[in-house]
Amino acid sequence: MPVGSGGVTAIVLASASPARLAVLRAAGLEPEVMVSGVDETAFRAGRPAELAGQLAQAKAAAVAACLPGRLAGALVIGCDSLLDLDGRALGKPGSAAEAAARWREMSGRSGTLVTGHCVINAATGQRAAAVAATAVRFGTPSEREIDAYVASGEPLAVAGAFTLDGRGGWFVDGIDGDHGNVLGISLPLLRRLLADLGFGVTELWA
Repeated sequence: MPVGSGGVTAIVLASASPARLAVLRAAGLEPEVMVSGVDETAFRAGRPAELAGQLAQAKAAAVAACLPGRLAGALVIGCDSLLDLDGRALGKPGSAAEAAARWREMSGRSGTLVTGHCVINAATGQRAAAVAATAVRFGTPSEREIDAYVASGEPLAVAGAFTLDGRGGWFVDGIDGDHGNVLGISLPLLRRLLADLGFGVTELWA
């Protein structure tokens, strides 16, 4: 069923993240999911926020370029999250050992979760992009708690090796900024990007 304006018939999330999909669904959208397949290791940037922005745009563009006919003219949303810790960009840890080492380093400290956002109107080729940042204050889990958390497998699947809405939430003392951004997508920022392309978010509600 058509939604929005300008001939847009669908919303596509260019991400495999179940957390992003859950946030959008809870907020009234019913996006289709298409994973971009972008090789993240091919990108370099001076700052984590810049890298997250580049990756979000690359993922959205890759999906927008190969939409099937039934999704022609869709709005494509691309995102990428990284933890900025001392200026280093930390994505998903490559192993359990790396996840545990990260938690020992993050314990009792603060980092900044940055998420690049990009929306492309596939009908016109227009795009809007920006990066959201949220400060995260980590708790001080014990070695036993770190080992148990890593053994759960959860930190291996997420940027920064932590979640806010899962087991990792036990070990985050607080945040300063948008909660949704830490989950992988900022609704306030996304609303502004959609507005830049001429879409009111309430027009897109399912």
